[in-house]
Amino acid sequence: MKTALKRATVYLEPDLHRALRYKAMETTSSVSALINTAMRWSLREDAADLAVFEQRAQEPNLDFEAVLKDMKRRGKL
Repeated sequence: MKTALKRATVYLEPDLHRALRYKAMETTSSVSALINTAMRWSLREDAADLAVFEQRAQEPNLDFEAVLKDMKRRGKL
């Protein structure tokens, strides 16, 4: 069963809109399909980032100044 599409109004910069139209013509795709694909990629990337943050949530926080001091002490800076 195909999901019903939802209509949304977006405002694009003129150059971006022109580029999307050209890309749509070159790929025989629609501007809407290109935007849907880009949004899926962006949301997947966000989900992956959030998963990594969740995995690392229990790691200790390091004080920036302490890290710098330690690196200088060890001759790394």
